[in-house]
Amino acid sequence: QVVAVYGTLSDLLSVASNKLGIKATSVYNGKGGLIDDIALIRDDDVLFVCEGEPFIDPQTDGRPQEELTGAHTDWLTLNVGGRYFTTTRSTLVNKEPDSMLAHMFKDKDAWGNKQDHRGAFLIDRSPEYFEPILNYLRHGQLIVNDGINLLGVLEEARFFGIDSLIEHLEIAIKNSQPAEDHSPISRKEFVRFLLATPTKSELRCQGLNFSGADLSRLDLRYINFKMANLSRCNLAHANLCCANLERADLSGSVLDCANLQGVKMLCSNAEGASLKGCNFEDPSGLKANLEGANLKGVDMEGSQMTGINLRVATLKNAKLKNCNLRGATLAGTDLENCDLSGCDLQEANLRGSNVKGAIFEEMLTPLHMSQSVR
Repeated sequence: QVVAVYGTLSDLLSVASNKLGIKATSVYNGKGGLIDDIALIRDDDVLFVCEGEPFIDPQTDGRPQEELTGAHTDWLTLNVGGRYFTTTRSTLVNKEPDSMLAHMFKDKDAWGNKQDHRGAFLIDRSPEYFEPILNYLRHGQLIVNDGINLLGVLEEARFFGIDSLIEHLEIAIKNSQPAEDHSPISRKEFVRFLLATPTKSELRCQGLNFSGADLSRLDLRYINFKMANLSRCNLAHANLCCANLERADLSGSVLDCANLQGVKMLCSNAEGASLKGCNFEDPSGLKANLEGANLKGVDMEGSQMTGINLRVATLKNAKLKNCNLRGATLAGTDLENCDLSGCDLQEANLRGSNVKGAIFEEMLTPLHMSQSVR
């Protein structure tokens, strides 16, 4: 057949398959050299295609070249960890030509004298993990019997350099893992967890999902809730003294009358939460830190927040009526449309804050805004 050569090697194999009615997988030149790049083909070259078998010179009566030269037979036996496997050299070489097995057996003397008394080539590996690999090289399908650990097969595939099988195994292992349980932790589960933890031990709940849980009136002092999901939780009257709520999601939660002395809520999201009557004021002088927190629309009416750090926090549309903000840091804070009526803002730092539309009527102390207040 005369074939126009263009595109890639895959295109050539596809055209040859259609013209010859076979599933062409390899292309050889007239001397039996395997062509792996279409750029190696020259004008008027005579090419031979096959479905994976070794090259056979049509001028040698159809006998394989290795038989004519007295070379070794294509059949061989492997002794893998004491178990014998009989296969062909082409099986070990053709599917993954760059693998360790291909390099071992593509040449006659690859193993030298590493043979047992029966002439089988010795391989010191696990036979149960080797069997799926050999079957994959035979027919291209990953088939693993029950009871065989896929991780063991994966390690063998990596050892022998069977790259295409490694990808299949990684996917199979991932699919075999149980689905991660992302369901929220209930109050009952958490209380059991609290009771089982020694009082002197640091309790880490970082990144856990408590969404919608009732954690009201619990002693949660010093617990690390960093990046935890506490959205829509009931934390009313809870003791969160010195708890770490950095980057936690508290949106829509209820924290009314909670003890938040010395709490860390940097960059947390408490949008729409209720914090009425909370105590942020620590008599020992430890200040609560809510720097960069999202407090849009929160209700903090009547909360004690002396010395609190709300720098660059967002309090747009928040209710801070009758709050004690004496000495609070509000530099760069967004207080747009915020209700600050009745607040004590004596010695508070409002430098660079946005107070557009904010309500300041009936303040306990006069507010002297500097030019830096927007």
